[in-house]
Amino acid sequence: MQITRRTFVGGVAGMAGLGLLPARSFAALAAPASPVTITVVDVAGNLALTQGMFENYAAAKPEWVSSFAFTKAPAPELPSKIQAQQAAGHVDIDLVLTGTDALSAGLDQDLWIDLSAHKGELPDLASIYIPQASKMQALAKDRGVVVTYYPSGPLIEYMPDRVATPPKSAEELLEWAKANPNKFIYARPANSGPGRTFLMGLPYLLGDSDPLDPVNGWSKTWEYLKALGQHVEYYGTGTGQTMKELGEGTRDIIVSTTGWDINPRALGIVPAEAKVGTLAGFHWVTDAHYAVIPKGVSDEKVNVLLDVINFILQPKQQAIAYDEGYFYPGPAVKDVTLDMAPQASQDVIAEFGRPEYEDWIANNPLEVPLDPARMVDAFRIWDEQVGSAKG
Repeated sequence: MQITRRTFVGGVAGMAGLGLLPARSFAALAAPASPVTITVVDVAGNLALTQGMFENYAAAKPEWVSSFAFTKAPAPELPSKIQAQQAAGHVDIDLVLTGTDALSAGLDQDLWIDLSAHKGELPDLASIYIPQASKMQALAKDRGVVVTYYPSGPLIEYMPDRVATPPKSAEELLEWAKANPNKFIYARPANSGPGRTFLMGLPYLLGDSDPLDPVNGWSKTWEYLKALGQHVEYYGTGTGQTMKELGEGTRDIIVSTTGWDINPRALGIVPAEAKVGTLAGFHWVTDAHYAVIPKGVSDEKVNVLLDVINFILQPKQQAIAYDEGYFYPGPAVKDVTLDMAPQASQDVIAEFGRPEYEDWIANNPLEVPLDPARMVDAFRIWDEQVGSAKG
């Protein structure tokens, strides 16, 4: 994600610094011999939601962490980089913040440490997560921990002054794209939350035989995407590019999600008057961000990272995830309400949030994404059969 966002820390750092955080009811972790520097690579735009949590941890526990070094990278490039470091016996990435894309690729290549051996040093995740975040946690197969969650999409986002009658179904979207060539865009699913949500949502919209089997159950989806692609100029390399083109007027309809609707409008990248809609047969395809630890990280740092994960799963830290609506709502754990968020976050949601979201979330099915192996299959087929047509 190339769009810069602010992260609001608010008064939570003060609470952490005063030692007012709840005590653990699980195994204590060994402190490092001296404070360590933790390198965090974000391939999901997650730092917009969690950087304040990490900074609060550093302020609260300077005897554990001297500093966090934050970097960002494209999701498709990270697994090969980590694999190369592991092969060389020198892993310099301590923690990865990822969506289901790099999570899946890392599971496929066995890059992440198995956290099942550390369950006694983590909270009972099933008891603290909201129900759908708990379902997303199952996708990690004990190789990661959900740190943020949202219902995602797929939504279409459009400019009402340029799209007087927005499509109400997948079929109408295809007809609109035919009538308005190169005015619709979405980004490559392997590097875009809205892109992959659109990809995984289409089998529900089109009534495909098995929405969870992209190899044998998506015949309508692959046919549809190839037909739609005939009227797409190119596929964005990331979601930020599609938002920019909508804001500039190059495109009139893009694929979106709750957070990608709210946040770019709050930042002024997309005009505030942009609208969103669902398509007939709509099912939410939920999304989450995960913290994963590459194999090869030292045991001392793994202990610190487990302590960090415990910290950021506390409700007062999770409230920071409301951010500027980027992953709306954002918190993965129970009992984290908007009134707990920093005031600036509350103000953004009040101005740029949409009242219809509450109804849509409550009254449409919520589906988990593909499991990791099948997601890798879906990305591969899209790249080979859809994306390759545009070079």
